[in-house]
Amino acid sequence: MLQKREKVLFLRTFRGRTLRIVREHYLRPSVPCNSPLCPQPAACRNDGKLLTMDVTHYVIPDWKVVQDYLEILEFPELKGIIFMQTACQAVQHQRGWRQYNKLRSLLKDARRDCILFANEFQQHCYLLRERGESMEKWQTRSIYNAAVWYYHHCQDRMPIVMVTEDEEAIQQYGSETEGVFVISFKNYLDNFWPDLKAAHELWDSILQSRRERENESQESGGKEYPEHLPLEVLEAGIKSGRYIQGILNVNKHRAQMEAFVRLQGASSKDSDLVSDILIHGMKARNRSIHGDVVVVELLPKDEWKGRTAALCENDNEDKASGESSSEPMPTGRVVGILQKNWRDYVVTFPAKEEVQSQGKNAQKILVTPWDYRIPKIRISTQQAEALQDFRVVVRIDSWESTSVYPNGHFVRVLGRIRDLEGEIATILVENSISVVPFSEAQMCEMPVNTPENPWKVSPEEERERKDLRRTHLVFSIDPKGCEDVDDTLSVRTLNNGNLELGVHIADVTHFVAPNSYIDIEARTRATTYYLADRRYDMLPSILSADLCSLLGGVDRYAVSVMWELDEITYEIKKVWYGRTIIRSAYQLFYEAAQELLDGNVSIIEDIPEFKDLDEKSRQAKLEELLWAIGKLTDIARHIRAKRDRCGALELEGVEIHVQLDEKKNIHDLISRQPLEVHEMVAECMILANHWVAKKIWESFPHQALLRQHPPPHQEFFSELRECAKAKGFSIDTRSNKTLADSLGNAKDPSDPVVNRLLRSMATQAMSNALYVSTGSCAEAEFYHYGLALDKYTHFTSPIRRYPDIVVHRLLTAAVSKDKMETEENLFSSKDLEELCRHINNRNRAAQHSQKQSTELFQCMYFKDRDPETEERCISDGVIYSIRTNGVLVFIPRFGIKGAAYLKNKDGLVLSCGPDSRSEWKPGSLQRFQNKITSTTTGGDSLTFHLFDHVTVRISVQTSRCHSDTIRLEIISNKPYMIPNTELSHQSPLLLKSELVKEVTKSVEEAQLAQEVKVNTIQEEYQEYCQTKGRSLYMLLEEIRDLALLDVSNDHGT
Repeated sequence: MLQKREKVLFLRTFRGRTLRIVREHYLRPSVPCNSPLCPQPAACRNDGKLLTMDVTHYVIPDWKVVQDYLEILEFPELKGIIFMQTACQAVQHQRGWRQYNKLRSLLKDARRDCILFANEFQQHCYLLRERGESMEKWQTRSIYNAAVWYYHHCQDRMPIVMVTEDEEAIQQYGSETEGVFVISFKNYLDNFWPDLKAAHELWDSILQSRRERENESQESGGKEYPEHLPLEVLEAGIKSGRYIQGILNVNKHRAQMEAFVRLQGASSKDSDLVSDILIHGMKARNRSIHGDVVVVELLPKDEWKGRTAALCENDNEDKASGESSSEPMPTGRVVGILQKNWRDYVVTFPAKEEVQSQGKNAQKILVTPWDYRIPKIRISTQQAEALQDFRVVVRIDSWESTSVYPNGHFVRVLGRIRDLEGEIATILVENSISVVPFSEAQMCEMPVNTPENPWKVSPEEERERKDLRRTHLVFSIDPKGCEDVDDTLSVRTLNNGNLELGVHIADVTHFVAPNSYIDIEARTRATTYYLADRRYDMLPSILSADLCSLLGGVDRYAVSVMWELDEITYEIKKVWYGRTIIRSAYQLFYEAAQELLDGNVSIIEDIPEFKDLDEKSRQAKLEELLWAIGKLTDIARHIRAKRDRCGALELEGVEIHVQLDEKKNIHDLISRQPLEVHEMVAECMILANHWVAKKIWESFPHQALLRQHPPPHQEFFSELRECAKAKGFSIDTRSNKTLADSLGNAKDPSDPVVNRLLRSMATQAMSNALYVSTGSCAEAEFYHYGLALDKYTHFTSPIRRYPDIVVHRLLTAAVSKDKMETEENLFSSKDLEELCRHINNRNRAAQHSQKQSTELFQCMYFKDRDPETEERCISDGVIYSIRTNGVLVFIPRFGIKGAAYLKNKDGLVLSCGPDSRSEWKPGSLQRFQNKITSTTTGGDSLTFHLFDHVTVRISVQTSRCHSDTIRLEIISNKPYMIPNTELSHQSPLLLKSELVKEVTKSVEEAQLAQEVKVNTIQEEYQEYCQTKGRSLYMLLEEIRDLALLDVSNDHGT
């Protein structure tokens, strides 16, 4: 029976007044204990994960230990941990949502042997706070009381160790209850885990950081930064409009000088500002770090500044002096931080000579983050010299107003600088991507499919599903070697003469039950992460590459959308949604499907399904397949034309794909070659996504998951309009229809790269497409600008995207006969909104990591080449943007964009002699809207125009602390002519395949030559990388969906 109590809360209002709020608090005789020793598991309702039996004791950390040493409690070696509700709430209230969510993730993780015990709802554990008792003492007393109850609940069969930092509690409770031991956390590590070296080092690092923080606040009276305003003042200021809330975004090319705050929430709706707010200099940034949610006060207009118009190299030195700026823009200063979005940072220790210059016994070391946007971090360690050749993970603990730099502590070593696996690990950590293997508990939920025990369609599913195996010609079209086949297509003529178009998607939700261990893991990952040479799967391979992959010639479960189309106009007459059973007849690759579409039937020799057929059967099946591909293409052209009339955009994304050979070695690096079958498949998927979006919104108007693409800000199109004007084109950006028509007309017959670059600039100007809950925004905001559709979602790739799993469940609930049962598994509007934020964050991480890994391989290739003598380091480039001291250049051959300086660090300007070869001479630069002129002191002048073709030398600018970057140098003002050698007869694809072959070869040779073995690091990453196989290049749909990031953002524009 429930017992009612009253809980008193003291809350502050916007104006700083304190309100006393009394809430009802109900106590229960039993709550889940999640222990296998529970004498009454039915009464406790232990239906979640249980603690393991393989422990000698349970550990209960006090609230202070959870706050300060959560990183150590995350060690997988520490098992049998019980987190009390009191400790978790202390973390939430005192350390913020970021650390609280980290704790929640730890508790949900099936790999970690820890549970949450709701002690404040258990009637024998709940304690009232005594008059005059501090909150800290009450929390410790509550946790100890719950520990004693838990020990007796388990019938005194498992000793409990409560770890605390409270010396008084150790004295008071240490020997009070037999079987419940109260000791310090340091004592616990020393006695129970003496050999866990990493935990001891981390404890020392955290403790040292905490002590220094305390000493610093006592010693230093001087202020380096102004104090942040109190929270109630910030909230009141935001409400009144005096202050503005937004997310800090640091310009990585001018990290010391330029940051911008993008308006957020109410600020963006209520403010008259139409652009970001410039935060100029570190003082104005006031200890805020890239990604923090900050509160800004606008400066008077006469103090506004403009963003720097010059190109700037990647370094953290202040180079703003003397640089020309653009028009003044709203400028402000940070007065407070609402949310610190700190994460793990990869850093590099200073070189040996730098450490020695700080003193032989120096413990305080300034480490340099890999990310230019993060300031140097001060940590305490005596291992600086030993770690100087490694990438290391650190965490920031604090940034006091008396300190120039933030304080942090050492966490772990990643790998050696410039080692391939170490650099990949850096990319993963920097994007907060976890690649741990799937746990035993998660794998236990997976179905079995072995030669001894093959998986089969169950009779029950045969009764429930529509069986298409004998009635429909179903086939897939994917990249060659594709393992995770999400989608298949079908088309046939119905008895009434109309056509039936079918899109059949893998039924992942049949195997992934809501809130199962594997579902929680997939939700956490949110997506499959594709890097240049590998991928990290969202789901285990038994699903992604087997039972959920719609492979040829095997029975599979699917969720299908089938339309009846008019046989002549292809107009949609009716639509059917439901679960089906399919058997794909052909697993085609794109190039083969294109050959068949073009009439080249000899390609069937490369299609396995045709190999063992007699001539008559082969001819009949070939005609059937040719008709289907041709008809699908006709239908796709009609669908595309209809979207074009509504304003659908065809945009350009730079997409590089690393191919691997059969031995999983890197074989090729190519840019995607567009084929009409790409368009055909993409249009069918877009159609399915659109119709599913309409269906789930009709059924669940307040809890459907849609893909939103808001219209871009018009000021972001200014550079596009100026560039197009330079070639005599006019770009109308008033709507997606006028933009699409303008881009379609902006074609230079003599130079197809011009239209490609203009479309790339249009892509760069776009807003990011986002997942949204329909309950959190108005229907008018559902519109997808790029695809010109009123409603859109993601339904077609549930193997590699978690949003599609959510949408499958919504669709199943919408068409299910048993509404009550299926609707129980749906997210509420509020929970769905939170999930969308998480997925959007993980999508950005996936895009950044893919781009960074591709850049890593590009740099590794060019790094070992001599740019002065190596012919492949010379290429044709196209100027696509003008700056005050140089130009931005695009290299079509390698898909590279970068800065080329016309004025060097010595003040010399670029000049070209009679032979068109460049040289550096004294002189000056003059920038115009669409051109830049270099004039030497001798009177010679050289002008570069937008879209000029120039000859560029490619080299690599190395950096010990950061990622290497591609460096471009104009060596001739004439287009590059490929020499008449064997190289000139190779296709662009072959040229690019050489690039990655050479990278792989050089990496292998370097690894063989190393005397210092790094086997442990390599073994760890072989284990963690679920699929080190052929990376799938993204569907054309995703380019259309504007999810790709344009690398031109990386040149300080």
